[in-house]
Amino acid sequence: MRPSVRRGLVWASIALVPLLFVGLFFVWPVTALVLRGFVADGALDLTGFADVLGRPRTWRLVGLTLAQSVLGTAFSLLAGLPVAFLLYRRAFPGRGLLRGLVTVPFVLPTVVVGVAFRSLFVPDGALGFLGLEETLGGIVIALVFFNISVVVRTVGGLWERLDPRAEQAAAALGASPPRVWWTVTLPSLAPALVSAASVVFLFCATAFGVVMVLGGARYGTVETEIWVRTTQFLDLRSAAVLSIVQLAVVATALAVSARTRGRREAALHLVSDRTSAQPLRRSRGDLAAVAATVTVVGGLILLPLGGLALRSFRGPDGALGLSNYTALGTTGERGALTVTVWEALGNSLRTAAWACAIALVVGGLVALLASRRPRGSGARRAVSLLDGLFMLPLGVSAVTVGFGFLVTLDQPFGVQYDLRTSPALVPIAQAVVAVPLVARTVLPVLRAIDPRLREVAGTLGAGPGAVLRTVDLPLAARSLGLAVGFAFAVSLGEFGATSFLVRPQNETLPIVIFRLIGRPGAENYGMALAASVVLATLTAVVMMLAERLRGDHGGGEF
Repeated sequence: MRPSVRRGLVWASIALVPLLFVGLFFVWPVTALVLRGFVADGALDLTGFADVLGRPRTWRLVGLTLAQSVLGTAFSLLAGLPVAFLLYRRAFPGRGLLRGLVTVPFVLPTVVVGVAFRSLFVPDGALGFLGLEETLGGIVIALVFFNISVVVRTVGGLWERLDPRAEQAAAALGASPPRVWWTVTLPSLAPALVSAASVVFLFCATAFGVVMVLGGARYGTVETEIWVRTTQFLDLRSAAVLSIVQLAVVATALAVSARTRGRREAALHLVSDRTSAQPLRRSRGDLAAVAATVTVVGGLILLPLGGLALRSFRGPDGALGLSNYTALGTTGERGALTVTVWEALGNSLRTAAWACAIALVVGGLVALLASRRPRGSGARRAVSLLDGLFMLPLGVSAVTVGFGFLVTLDQPFGVQYDLRTSPALVPIAQAVVAVPLVARTVLPVLRAIDPRLREVAGTLGAGPGAVLRTVDLPLAARSLGLAVGFAFAVSLGEFGATSFLVRPQNETLPIVIFRLIGRPGAENYGMALAASVVLATLTAVVMMLAERLRGDHGGGEF
C-alpha cells in the first residue's frame, strides 16, 4: 500500500471516533428535535417559518440577542487583555492562584451567576444605586463576568509562549512600546483574539440562566424563548424555527471566525519548554496592567462572589452563622430535595469524572485533526468543516441538546433498551458540552507548531506515530492538565442538558441549587447560597490544581 494512502486511512480512522460521537449524541438529537417541529400529521409543514418570523416579538428577541452578544464580546475583550498580559507575561508570587480565581466565574452555573448579580443590583444591594436591575447593562456586566476568563485564557495561553525576541528586536531598533504592541504583538495575537471573540459571542448569544434571572419580563433572547416555547407552551414548531435562527447566527459567527483566523494564522515562533514571562517591573505599562487587573478582579469578580459568600453565612433569621452549611446534610425545608446537598455533590463528582474522560478522548482527537494543514484543497476544507462542526455544541442551546436526547434515545436503532434511563446519559451530555473546550485548549498550540518541524522529523525517517510522539505531544501535552481541569469543572457546573436527563436519585449539585432557589422558604434560599459557595470553591480548587499540573508552560485558548 502506498504511504500516502496508508496515512489517509490512519487519519480517517482517527476521525471516525469523534464523528460517531458528535453524530450520535449531538447532530441526531438536535436534528430530530428541529424536524419534529416541522412535521404535522406525518407531512412536512413549513408554515411555521412565516408565522414565527412574521412576529415583531421574534425580531425584537433577535435584536436583543445580537446586542447583548456584541456588547458582551467587546467589553470582555477590553477587560480581559490587560489581565491576560499580567497573568501570562509577568511572573509574580500568587500568579497561579489569581489564574484560578479568574477562571472560577466561567465554570459557575449560570443560575448562580444570575443570583449573585441580582443580589448586587436590587435597590438595597451594594450596586443598587446604579439602577441596573432588569436592564441590558446589568445583563452585559454579568456576561462579561462570565466570559472574561475565556479571553484571558485564550489570549494569554498563546501570549505567554510567544518568542519575546521579535518584540525585543523592534524595541532595539527604536520602536516605542505602543508601536511594538501595534506592529509586533497584536498581529501575533490576532488568531487568539479572533478565537476568543467568536467563542465569547457564542456564549453570550446562548446565555440562559443569566438572562432568565436578570432579564425579567423586558429582556429575553432567542435562547430563553426556545426554553419558554418548549417547556411552558409545548410549542415545538415555534421552538424549532427559533432553533434554526439560532443555528444560523452560530454558523455565521463560526464562518466569519474561521475565515478571519485563516487569513491571519501563520506559524508563530513559540517558546517550547519555558515560559516567556518576565518578572513584574515598575514600568508604566506594567503598572497600568496591574491597575486594570485590580479593577477587573476586584470589581467584577470578587464583589459578586464575595457578596454571595457573605450572604451564605446569614441564616434564615438574619443572624450570621453556619446554619445554612449545617443544613446541607438535610433535604431542605418541607422536603424540597430528594437527596441531600452532599449526596448531590458526590453525584456531580462521579458524572464529571466520566464526562471528563470522554471529552479528553474525543476532544484530543478533534484537536489533533483540526491542527493539520494538508496540502490538498479538499482535505483542507474537510479539516475546516470538522473544526466548525465540533464548535457547534458551544452555540447550540444545551436545552435543545437535552430535550433532543429525550426525543431520540428511546430504544434507538430498534435496540430494546431505553437509553434515557441509563445513568451514562448525563456524563455523555456533559461531555458534548466539554469536548469543544478541550479541543480549544489544545488546538492553538498544535496549530502554532511550525510544520517544518514535522517535515524534518519525517525526512529523518520518523513515521506519523513517531512524529506525533516526538514533535506534537512534547509541545501540546502540557496543556492537557489544563484541559482536564476545564472539562471537569465545566461538567461540574453543567445545568441545561442535565436538567432534562438526570434522575431524582442522581441529581447533581447545580440541579439541587436550582431547585432550592425555586422553592419558597428562607432556609431553602440560604442552603442554595451555601451550596453555590461549595460548588464555586470546588471548581476553584480544580482549576488551581490544573494550573499546577500544567506548570509554568504553554496553554491553549482556555
